[in-house]
Amino acid sequence: MKCRAAIALALLLVAGGCATVPTEPVALAEYKANNDPLEPMNRKTFAFNMFLDRIIFEPIAKGYRAALPRKGRDAIRNFLGNLGEPLVFGNTILQARWKSAAITADRFVINTVVGIAGLGDPAKRHGLPHQVGDCGQTLHAWGIGEGPYLVVPITGPSNPRDFAGSFGDLYGDPIRYVATANGYSDAYSIGRVFVKGIDTRAENIDSLDALRRQSIDFYAALRSLARQKRAAELQTGMPNQAPEPPNFYDDPGAQNP
Repeated sequence: MKCRAAIALALLLVAGGCATVPTEPVALAEYKANNDPLEPMNRKTFAFNMFLDRIIFEPIAKGYRAALPRKGRDAIRNFLGNLGEPLVFGNTILQARWKSAAITADRFVINTVVGIAGLGDPAKRHGLPHQVGDCGQTLHAWGIGEGPYLVVPITGPSNPRDFAGSFGDLYGDPIRYVATANGYSDAYSIGRVFVKGIDTRAENIDSLDALRRQSIDFYAALRSLARQKRAAELQTGMPNQAPEPPNFYDDPGAQNP
């Protein structure tokens, strides 16, 4: 029911925010390539997200990065990633990616035991890289199209398929049910999403600032990067392929303390 509600909401957004389709050939070709018929609404949501980022998320991310050294942030990122491994395992099974499922299962056991509850990532050092597997990717593997580009409040770039899939990930997370059984469902869900979001924002402070300064249209630049990154993740999710997707948000020249 949750996924159905999400899909219905996504369809309403699609119906209510479409831009006028251009008729001039060059403009029409660009319009189709961007796959962004909701652009007027998306830009308003993007502006809202940037406002929240400026007054809330970026200051918290800068404080988080200043308060924790690199090794501390890496440990938190590893821990959060390890919590997500059972969900990745389930999605790789649903996608019939047996090799990726086996790698994910091995990673979870090794990192939980040897890596001290996932604070370390010894599995990666032993040739077991993190696999990509989420509900949106599973829907893609089942032949469901992504739909138009969609900017979601707070969470940012997405599309109707991945937006609906995020609810599947939320309610299909095995660790969440363990937390629920112990009375920590809300604390686990909210805490994990918040900390992961702040950690990701802290990792990309320098690269996003550089992109903002260098871009004529920051919205269009982020749209392009987000779609490239997602395309790489979906390609990674093809059967029997397991390389880590490139992070198009990383700035190779930025050295975080």
